[in-house]
Amino acid sequence: MHYSYQTSQTCSQQIDFEITDGKLHNVTFYGGCHGNLQGVSRLVEGMDVNQVLERLEGIRCGWKDTSCPDQLCQAIRQAMGDSPVSK
Repeated sequence: MHYSYQTSQTCSQQIDFEITDGKLHNVTFYGGCHGNLQGVSRLVEGMDVNQVLERLEGIRCGWKDTSCPDQLCQAIRQAMGDSPVSK
């Protein structure tokens, strides 16, 4: 299923992705550090969502309480119904 997530407190503004059979696919970040986020997207392609959460959740960007990889984890949790919908 396809999901879109509006990020918060990061340079990227949106993340689009799909989850199929518990695997993450077609992750696209809009805005942010294009090269780094393209790398993150390729690294998580086909990865089990729980493994993505284990590896990326809680990463911070500088002084911020979150990061683009952490926002991806929040998006996954929202898609899986583990957190309230954020706007």
